[in-house]
Amino acid sequence: MKLHAAWLALILAAQVQSAPLVQINAERIRTQDPHQPIVESMLIDADRGIVVALGTREAMAERAPQAEQRNLDTATIIPGLIDAHGHLLGQGLGMARADLVGTQSIAEVIERLQAKAAELPADAWLLGRGWDQNDWETADFPTAADLDAAFPDRPVFLRRVDGHAAWANSRALAVAKRDLSGDWQPDGGRILRELAGNPSGVLVDTAIGLVEQHIPQPGRDELRQAYLAAMNYAAAKGLTGVHDMGLSFAHFEVLRELEGAGELPIRVYAHANGDALALRALCAFGPYGQAGGRLQLRAVKLYVDGALGSRGARLLADYSDEPGHRGLWVTKPKPFEQLVRRADACGLQIATHAIGDEANRMVLDTYARVKGADLATARWRIEHAQIVSPADLDRFAELGVIASMQPTHATSDMPWVPARLGPDRLDGAYAWKHLLNSGARLAFGSDFPVERVSPLLGLYAALTRQDLQQQPRGGWLPDQKLTLGEALAAFTTGAAYASFEEGQIGRLSPGYQADFVVMQRDPFDLPARQIVDLRVEQTWVAGQPVYQQPTDD
Repeated sequence: MKLHAAWLALILAAQVQSAPLVQINAERIRTQDPHQPIVESMLIDADRGIVVALGTREAMAERAPQAEQRNLDTATIIPGLIDAHGHLLGQGLGMARADLVGTQSIAEVIERLQAKAAELPADAWLLGRGWDQNDWETADFPTAADLDAAFPDRPVFLRRVDGHAAWANSRALAVAKRDLSGDWQPDGGRILRELAGNPSGVLVDTAIGLVEQHIPQPGRDELRQAYLAAMNYAAAKGLTGVHDMGLSFAHFEVLRELEGAGELPIRVYAHANGDALALRALCAFGPYGQAGGRLQLRAVKLYVDGALGSRGARLLADYSDEPGHRGLWVTKPKPFEQLVRRADACGLQIATHAIGDEANRMVLDTYARVKGADLATARWRIEHAQIVSPADLDRFAELGVIASMQPTHATSDMPWVPARLGPDRLDGAYAWKHLLNSGARLAFGSDFPVERVSPLLGLYAALTRQDLQQQPRGGWLPDQKLTLGEALAAFTTGAAYASFEEGQIGRLSPGYQADFVVMQRDPFDLPARQIVDLRVEQTWVAGQPVYQQPTDD
């Protein structure tokens, strides 16, 4: 039962005299609270981790004269930013592997791999991530032969930037238990082959597992360090929470150990991967954690298609640059509905990866069929929703399905999306503004490590639909640009709503968690391009600083 706001204020006021209070003063505090949108001072209870009061410096000092003073006179404070779709373990492990993001050629990939190989034992797997053939001169997929010349004796396995394709050398392909040549294809995946039927070296979606399952897995200590590295890095970028997508139960146990030891710097709203084993376990043990807590597991992540860059996204019509191919069903419609019904029977929130227009339509149809009139209260989500048929855009709002989207996907993909789809199928591409105007709930994230861990870059992309060179002029499909206020809401209150936490986080109001970011300047005062480079001075979670900008001394 919710307390009336006035009663809550009285209760909080009665606790002021005995609580360990901190008064935080800034040039401007943007609260996302419609009743007090901008203030200059905030009183927080550092022990309980909540906001007590907002107002002027004088009013806060009069209310709690014994409070510790924190003066951030030239800074701007905003509510803690929440990435509604990220992969913490992938980010953390990737930070210790070869970083191939931004490479402009195969030669540059080889150069980076050779530098990483020099740090490893001679027989160790050489792992990396981030290549994107669309950034290369020919835009053709690479081959095993491209790697074999430089690495004939050690296995090399490299995930594409979107994670939905992998590039392997011959030594790595040889570990697969099944012969990869011929004309067969795995369900939900694709082995690219040469004319003679031999594997070319690129594996798409479920085909990745044919090799990846044989790579030595990281130990417990490596997993702990990877999670901590990713979370601390996220905090440094202004994130106070992450919706972590697709965990195994073994990996969730590592997070649970970190929580038990008090080592989680940010909030993690976890989604279990949607295989049958994970679903059975989650149904048996039930949800973990409470709204507003540091760690929760009460949702499941499902997949229905692949990615657009590797032509795995499922489309209603053929790819314009590959006639006869419409993408992949990673999970076909009937098995997908069975998974949805099983998860629903266990009371779980469902989030489904869907990128292509046919995939999005199928998920919307399935959700409506399974949940009916209760769909809006269930807060089921579609992750990415990149290409949606114009006929389906308004259905998100009508059904109450949350559009969990990543603005930087649009600015990364825009150079080649028209080639994939053709000019006549762009009306529903990365359509944030249409979805928002229709009444749909938006929750923004980055999908790191596919994109950079940078909510500020996400804000810039949403505002401009331009790359960092401010191209194209006016933005790509500019009618879908958002205002800064709309984009910020998707990274705060929208993401909080997507995790059932709109009463605890996402804004700075009395009784809410004291999660906030101290910015060097107010992003609302800056030209859009300067927002990307805005410095995060501090990040606070539950009334405690978890990141402090290093000093120059």
